[in-house]
Amino acid sequence: MSRDNALLPAEIIEPQQPASASVIWLHGLGADGRDFLPIVPELGLDDLPIRFIFPHAPERPVTVNMGYVMRAWYDIRSMDISAAQDEQGTRESETQIVAWIAHQEAQGIPPERIVLAGFSQGGAIVLHTGLRYPRRLGGIMALSTYLPLADAVDDERHQANLDVPVFMAHGNEDPIIPLNLAERSRDQLESLGHKVDWHCYPMPHSVNPQEVEDMAVWLREKLG
Repeated sequence: MSRDNALLPAEIIEPQQPASASVIWLHGLGADGRDFLPIVPELGLDDLPIRFIFPHAPERPVTVNMGYVMRAWYDIRSMDISAAQDEQGTRESETQIVAWIAHQEAQGIPPERIVLAGFSQGGAIVLHTGLRYPRRLGGIMALSTYLPLADAVDDERHQANLDVPVFMAHGNEDPIIPLNLAERSRDQLESLGHKVDWHCYPMPHSVNPQEVEDMAVWLREKLG
């Protein structure tokens, strides 16, 4: 686990050889950085020099959960997650993920060898952060999620990442983040000229084996 006081704490899986690429992977609401650790061996990327970093979101009260304090990248104020969005929390999380990117750059990993990945809330933050980052990233992997602060994306996205590869995956039975919201997010990105590698699976708000296989192929293509 990272103990750097300037960074969110994180679970880290180092490759067998010195790392030359990093995946910064954000968990969903109420989980923590350990949530996606078991997926790393399932990806079958042990032969690649990829460091996997799983930050723990800060703890905060979540309005729709009666103010219960849990790990969350931002507050959710309404059951309609695209309404009454927590802009401050979203931008604070962006700053925290940018700090992790800068940390990896300082360790010799160039930004084009860094992929931002995330599930649900975590996926929303990596879309938000990656599109605004001022240096070209290796890719954005957004799972079971949507584009937050969508009205600001066109004005705030950075030219450096206009062509960043985007992998989006969603379940067609998702009761938490409706499929049509994810599709609207995909359509908005494509209308702005972003190329989205879109995948839809027969599943609820989760991850399935075919999705893991597709993520592995995509990551190998981007970081192999």
